[in-house]
Amino acid sequence: MLQRTERFLDAIIQPVVFAGMAALIGVITLQIVSRVLFTAVGWTEEVARFLLVWITFLAGTLAFQRGRHIAVTFAVDALPGRLRQIARIAALLIVLAFMIALIVIGYRYMQVQSFQKSASLRLSMTYVYAVMPICAAIMAWYALVDIIELLINGETTQPQEESL
Repeated sequence: MLQRTERFLDAIIQPVVFAGMAALIGVITLQIVSRVLFTAVGWTEEVARFLLVWITFLAGTLAFQRGRHIAVTFAVDALPGRLRQIARIAALLIVLAFMIALIVIGYRYMQVQSFQKSASLRLSMTYVYAVMPICAAIMAWYALVDIIELLINGETTQPQEESL
């Protein structure tokens, strides 16, 4: 069930990131064309910035779920089986604690900025800053699933990158 939830989240996030990238390319192209041929369209810079922020956080969750973030694992990989498992669980517990802190901080920051409107779109900045606690919660879920898999199976089912 936990892996199904991960796949479900992945199935939602991946097309959203793809659509965001396509939209970012379109908005930046419109910005360039409008500056060269016409009068610059004012909202394109703001939309491009907001899209980039959301794409970065959402793609970061995909990278985390797939084990693609930079990691130097030679020390952990050199440990015997049980110690390796304990070290990975400890690392995931630290990640989980950091993500929970990021959820709390991101939510507070989102509330502090809720009164502010973006310059050209007049969009509440709550929507822009909401990506931080949302993605931190998703990454916390992924870390929790990995911890449970390590406790039950001894290994996670996610593909691991080559060790450095």
